[in-house]
Amino acid sequence: MMPPLDFTTLPLPAIHFGDGRFSMLAELARSFGKSVLLVTGGHTLQNSGRLSALEDALGERGVKVFHQVAEGEPSPELVDLAVSRWKGEGISSVVAAGGGSAIDAGKAISAMMPQSLPAERFIEGRPGFLPHDGRKLPFIAVPTTSGTGSEVTNNAVISRVGPEGFKRSLRHPSFVPDIAVIDPELMITASRELTASSGMDACTQLIEALTSPLATPYTDAVAKSGLERFSRSFIAVCSGRGDESALRGDIAYGALMSGIALSNAGLGIVHGFASSVGGLFDIPHGVLCATLLLEATRENINCLQHLDPKHPMLDRYAIAGRILSGSAESDIADGCSRLLETLEEWQELLGFPRLRKFGIVPEDFERIAALTRSKTNAVDLDHNSMQRILSSRW
Repeated sequence: MMPPLDFTTLPLPAIHFGDGRFSMLAELARSFGKSVLLVTGGHTLQNSGRLSALEDALGERGVKVFHQVAEGEPSPELVDLAVSRWKGEGISSVVAAGGGSAIDAGKAISAMMPQSLPAERFIEGRPGFLPHDGRKLPFIAVPTTSGTGSEVTNNAVISRVGPEGFKRSLRHPSFVPDIAVIDPELMITASRELTASSGMDACTQLIEALTSPLATPYTDAVAKSGLERFSRSFIAVCSGRGDESALRGDIAYGALMSGIALSNAGLGIVHGFASSVGGLFDIPHGVLCATLLLEATRENINCLQHLDPKHPMLDRYAIAGRILSGSAESDIADGCSRLLETLEEWQELLGFPRLRKFGIVPEDFERIAALTRSKTNAVDLDHNSMQRILSSRW
């Protein structure tokens, strides 16, 4: 019997996916008006010549172009500075092209342009928090990495790093981009390290959505589809083997599916750590996911087995293990073991850095655990479990 379902599917942008889709961007932006703010990271589009080509294509269509660089994860100060700088220019739309941080910056700038208060007032969990009213400028997301899935999510992650730092979201259903342009050719120049870390972010999101207590048949189908495409190309693209464009297409598809899945099912303990650790220490989001995924998955599986060797959530980890290892025939215990073995192989092959590299010391673990929340983790982890995960990757 089909179980009852209670879930709300967030709206999706108009998605244009495939090689060469970047060429559509100028015309798509023109459909929103005659002025556009381009938000980019610091290097990828500029160095490839695509930024100047896009500016020329927009100019040919009579669109006035303004450009904001957003390097690193966006802070509320960066968002406020950009809004104050460009608010009087009559911007018709915002186009963000870059990694997840650039897209989050563009998403936040789009959301704050119609507002009079600073961005921090609308960030979840901050003092004086106010719900956002959802007004924004039309927004187009163009990822140049395959990781966060921010091109289809309704939140922008904003952070301020330091002893009293935070990493939280500016969120509203209307913040889902109006259009997402996903062109795997934009990702070919990404370094091996960036490809690996951003890819592991997508992988983490797919596994955490699949094993979420809020998972549904819809999110299961999306997450499994993403894992299947991701698993067949991830190591090959990190190793420089095979048809580069086809491999990048698979990873980009996996990231896209991860964004859709997490928007409806939530995420687990690795992304709980991303919020707490990311506010205290300057560690790239994808790197943190990459270095914690194996040990977090191991701890989750061990806790579930302790609760009940036949816990239904173990079957979900086994499904992920079968997909990532390419082993269709295995029982639940074997599937879970294959998942851990595959993640361990990837960790060793790709050399994910340990936490100590970023200034984290064991004395920080208790505070990190106290700050970490994850309502949609596969199992409720206590502080000892959280500290074991951190200790294992120190």
